[in-house]
Amino acid sequence: MLGQYLPLFALFVLAAAFAALSFVASGLLAPRNPTKAKRSAYECGIVPTKETPERFPVTFFLVAMIFIVFDIEIIFFYPYAVAYGGLGVFGLVAIMVFTFAVFESFVYLISQGALEWGPIKQVALPSGARSPERTAESTIRRVGLEDRYVEETSGEAA
Repeated sequence: MLGQYLPLFALFVLAAAFAALSFVASGLLAPRNPTKAKRSAYECGIVPTKETPERFPVTFFLVAMIFIVFDIEIIFFYPYAVAYGGLGVFGLVAIMVFTFAVFESFVYLISQGALEWGPIKQVALPSGARSPERTAESTIRRVGLEDRYVEETSGEAA
């Protein structure tokens, strides 16, 4: 009964032995002459002059979505191309519906600025569009601050 699992067990043992042997060999045989340049982060040959931002811009995620959409499209086109003769008109209609859905999502992502990597365009509002009474204090409701101790500018507690 256990004899049928022996090749699988041997494969796992060989894989673990190979991984361990690779780590040991690289630790023993690798040259050790670290320099400041070798320890620094490699940024395409450019020395970074400022700290990296905490968040990626939204356009990064939109481009990633485009990449995934087209990867999925190719994954579905390949079986269709292989079975093209047997699918007939039904297959053609199905792939056209799928292509329309993919194209529609691509148009949506482009309309959202997925490939615009330049500076953000700011639209100038007419002078009467903003009211001087609308400030951050008057339009943003602070939640959860009702029972907290707030110190006023004169130093007295509220």
